Amino acid sequence: MPIRCEIVTQDRVVYSDKVDIVVLPGAEGIMGILPNHSPLLSLLKFGIISVRKENQEQYFTVAGGVVEVQPDQVTILADAAENVEEINITRAEAARVRAEEMLKHVEDLDTDEYLAAQAMLRKSSLRITAAQRYRRGKKPPIQG
Repeated sequence: MPIRCEIVTQDRVVYSDKVDIVVLPGAEGIMGILPNHSPLLSLLKFGIISVRKENQEQYFTVAGGVVEVQPDQVTILADAAENVEEINITRAEAARVRAEEMLKHVEDLDTDEYLAAQAMLRKSSLRITAAQRYRRGKKPPIQG
C-alpha cells in the first residue's frame, strides 16, 4: 500500500505521486516515511529528499520548509525544491561564485544582505553537490 507524496513550492508542484517511501531532512535528522506512518509536523533543513516507487528512486533538493505526515500522505511545503535532473549546474556555479564574492566583503553588508548571501551559498552548493551525486547518467568518479 503506497503513500501519496507531494512536494510543493509557492509557485509550483514539484512532485506528486504515490510512492513506497520518502526520505527527507527533518529538523531533528533524516526521516524515513512509510505508509501508515504516525502523524507528525516538522521543519525541514537544507538537504536531499528521495522518493522510491517500485525500485526507482528520484531525488530532489529542498531548501527549508515544513513537512506534514499523515498515515496516507506526505505533504512537503518547501521554501525551494527542485528535481536534481532539472538542476542547471552552470547557473548554480555562477550563484555560488556570486555568493562567495559577496561574502568576501562582509564588512560592507548589512545583516539581511549577509544572511541572503549565506543562504545563496548554501543553496547553490547543495544544488551542485546533488546534481553531481544523484543525477542519472552521470559519469562514475575517476578511480585513482
